[in-house]
Amino acid sequence: MHWTTGRGYTQLFLNEFWTGHPPDIARAAIEACGLGMDMSHNRMAFRMSPAFIDGKTVHWAYGVDDRAEDLVESVKSNFYLLEDRNPQIEFFVHGRSVITMEWDGEPQQTPQAPVDGPYVPIEDPLGELILKVASENDGLTIYPWGIGRVGKVYPPFPAVKNMTAISDSPTALGIAATLGHRIQLIPDLDDRFPAARRALRDGHVFLHMDEVDEYSHEKDAHKKIRVLEHIDSMMEEYFSDIENVVFFVDHGTSCVTGTHILMDVPFRTDIECFKEGEHVELDRLVPALMEKLQ
Repeated sequence: MHWTTGRGYTQLFLNEFWTGHPPDIARAAIEACGLGMDMSHNRMAFRMSPAFIDGKTVHWAYGVDDRAEDLVESVKSNFYLLEDRNPQIEFFVHGRSVITMEWDGEPQQTPQAPVDGPYVPIEDPLGELILKVASENDGLTIYPWGIGRVGKVYPPFPAVKNMTAISDSPTALGIAATLGHRIQLIPDLDDRFPAARRALRDGHVFLHMDEVDEYSHEKDAHKKIRVLEHIDSMMEEYFSDIENVVFFVDHGTSCVTGTHILMDVPFRTDIECFKEGEHVELDRLVPALMEKLQ
C-alpha cells in the first residue's frame, strides 16, 4: 500500500492525476463534456442536483431515487421556461442533470454539494424553473452548482495514450473527454467490468466506480461495505489475470456526515515502483508508473 495527495472533488484529483495540473474548467462544464453536450460559443454549464430549499439554506438531497422519475418529468415539463436561451439538458443518475445555455456575464456563486449552504436566489428564467419544480414536488427541486464555461485544457502526460474511460459519472468521463480519450457512460456497475475487459484490447482503461462515494453521501455504511465487497469480487472475476493494475481513490467521504474528507489517500499496484508505505505526490504518480513500464 502506498499513499498520494487527495483532493476535495473528483475532477480536481483526476485532472492532476492525468496532467499534473488542477483543472481550469468548471465542474459543470467538465460534466457537459462528459455527456457530449454543446459547450461552443461560450455557453454556460450548470450542474443541477436534487435539493430542498427552505428559504435560507440549500439542503442537498441524497437517497431520493424513489422520487427521481417524478423530478425528471417535472423538469422536462417546465423546461420551456428557458427556451429563449437555446438550452440543452442531459439527465444522469439519481435525477441529476447538466443544463447548458447561452449566458452573458459571470455566474452567481452557489454552495458546492455535498455540503449544505446558504440559498442564493437564481435570477433569470432558471430561477423560475427551480421554484416551479419545487412547487410540484413538495419542495424537492434541482439547484445549480459548479457553474462555468470551458477554460484551459492541460495536455495529458505523454505516456498515457489510447485510453478508454468507463464510468456512470460525467465528472470522470468529462475529464477524460477533455483530454481526448474515449469514454463510455455505463450506469450499471456490473456492466462496466465486461466493458472494461473488452476495452483493454484497444489500450489503457480507466474504470471508475462512483457508487462508493454515493453511498457515503447517503450516510449508508452498510451499502458502502457491500459495494466495496462486490467490487472486489468483480475485479477478481474479470481482471485476476491482468498485470499492471493500479487501484486508487480520490478522496475520503464520511458515512456519518455525508461530506468529503480531505486526506492523503491510498493506492495499490503490483508495478514495483515505490517503497511500501511511500507517499508519492499526485503529479508524480502517473509519470513514475509509466516510466517503469517503458
